[in-house]
Amino acid sequence: MKHFSYIVVVFCCYHRQMREFPEKPPPGVSHVEIAESQSGQRIDNFLITRLKGVPKSHIYRVIRKGRVRVNKKRIRPEYKIKAGDCIRIPPVRHGEEPEQAQPGADTARQLNERILYEDDRLLILNKPSGMAVHGGSGLSFGVIEALRALRPNAPFLELAHRLDRDTSGCLIIAKKRSVLRTLHTLLREGEVAKHYLALVKGRWQGGQQKIDVSLQKNTLKSGERMVRVNEEGKRSISIFKPVKLYADTSLLEIKLMTGRTHQIRVHAQYIGHPVAGDSKYGDKVFNRTLKKLGLKRLFLHASRLDFKLPDDGSHIKITAPLDPDLDALVKQLAGQSRQD
Repeated sequence: MKHFSYIVVVFCCYHRQMREFPEKPPPGVSHVEIAESQSGQRIDNFLITRLKGVPKSHIYRVIRKGRVRVNKKRIRPEYKIKAGDCIRIPPVRHGEEPEQAQPGADTARQLNERILYEDDRLLILNKPSGMAVHGGSGLSFGVIEALRALRPNAPFLELAHRLDRDTSGCLIIAKKRSVLRTLHTLLREGEVAKHYLALVKGRWQGGQQKIDVSLQKNTLKSGERMVRVNEEGKRSISIFKPVKLYADTSLLEIKLMTGRTHQIRVHAQYIGHPVAGDSKYGDKVFNRTLKKLGLKRLFLHASRLDFKLPDDGSHIKITAPLDPDLDALVKQLAGQSRQD
């Protein structure tokens, strides 16, 4: 009887093991458990660092196809890994695709010239319009890849937050993982004051206005991501304040109280003052009028950052000047208003 009971116990243990681990992983597959020191970074950045020499486009492809799993589940490139996560990494060959283009000397020089602040913990860049913060989705490289190429010996460089591709201005890059976690906490708790400048359609009436409406992300059949005002979405708050009023346009300062995708652009559209040069949420006729005046991009600029680092209480307050093309347009509008 005891022998029979022993067989039953062994069978149950074997059955439970087979249920939890039904088969051995295919040859070449590896499983990595994330340590506390690795948490907080995006899965795509983690894989890019770990799979050195593998083209970034291939890394994004294996993520998209679900060959990379976190805790046995499919994930998106922007998923942020956490301590204790078990990551399944499939076998990849370094020669599956030709190496992607690297940022040229002009790009490197431009980024160097646009560094607004730097110490041993972080740097703040005046990101140029038209450059994505991150490569992928058909882009060979973005700001972070260009900075890593520019500084090959830097032990750690990672985005603390993001800006839309066509938005210029203040962008924080962490140089230590501990600082990255601190910045994420400050951003999440609203301890980083982020101010933007935007030129919008129409002459602003009244003073400061608080926009408090929920936003929801949608994806169209074409794969394009759009954001709409929807009460079922996430609460989103922006403070709009007039800076300069012109004949048919207004220069506004916007303070973000939350950080939703395309928040300023959708809020501006919602209140009837779409941002100039916005091809997705803007006014086509308005955009064509300003294009004749020389505007070739979205007029949205992350102009100021203000925050304190808790480790030593240092107060970092940075202002990014308007790019020359935006500054020239503002002066032109001011001149027209005086003539009128």
